[in-house]
Amino acid sequence: MSDSPGSPDSAARERDAAESASAFAHPAVAPDATAAYGDHPDQVVDFYAPRDGRTAAPLVVLLHGGAWRAPYDRAHVSPLADFLARRGFAVANVEYRRGGEGQRAPGADPVAGRWPETFDDVAAALDAMPVLAARALPGADVRRIVVIGHSAGGHLALWAAARHVLPEGSSWRLPAPPPLRGVVALAPIADFAAAVRLGVCGGAVTQLLGGEAGDEDRAAHADPGVLLPTGIATAIVQGVDDIVVPQAVSEAYVDAAALAGETVGLTLLGGVGHFPLIDPAADACAVVAEEITQLAW
Repeated sequence: MSDSPGSPDSAARERDAAESASAFAHPAVAPDATAAYGDHPDQVVDFYAPRDGRTAAPLVVLLHGGAWRAPYDRAHVSPLADFLARRGFAVANVEYRRGGEGQRAPGADPVAGRWPETFDDVAAALDAMPVLAARALPGADVRRIVVIGHSAGGHLALWAAARHVLPEGSSWRLPAPPPLRGVVALAPIADFAAAVRLGVCGGAVTQLLGGEAGDEDRAAHADPGVLLPTGIATAIVQGVDDIVVPQAVSEAYVDAAALAGETVGLTLLGGVGHFPLIDPAADACAVVAEEITQLAW
């Protein structure tokens, strides 16, 4: 396939770069409160109160993306947290441990994720969330929680809703479905087999699972595409022109859910790539807010 200027590949990369620049151009928004759910510096949650001062607001738990790699932290989705707070939601922006700088070879990307710490943290944060939110945001309704996540965070959101179907003996397994109103996954790394086949994020899935030797065993504990059905209302928002996590990854998850007897909503946005879903300046962000509203209220 041609890669000359003006070709589809070149145009797609130029669009992706422009969308990324727009999403990352927003200054970080300071939270109203921060609480720790563990002793590690990354085991924290930033809370944003509804900007209209309403009480009994649904709580949106936000899990950021970045291929589970250390350079990408919760700050880059703080404008999205603020955007949702301005829409009347209470928001919890979760940090978690990612793959560290010290794990990479010179010139290479940091290793994706930390096993088992990345999953330990998401499980611990969600388990602690009702108590933490009740203290930090008294106006939040912790009985109406919607978990959302973008890209690798979308994977974690889907995983968080599937902990009750984890293999027996898993330390992350819940005895019953988590008390969630639903999940909204934004361009999620939702199906590991599809993501590996497409080389998503430079082999990040294989790195997360500890290399090819660990894929099969660990995937049974980490791959949303095999942790079905969940019984939790789930919606996916996906840009048709996404070249970071292509549409085929979301479709593979939706198909797997259907085979398991579950319906997952899939909203496809034409002319949209990976980053407008978290960019408050993009129309796609309003679609995300509407999907959350449909589940939260």
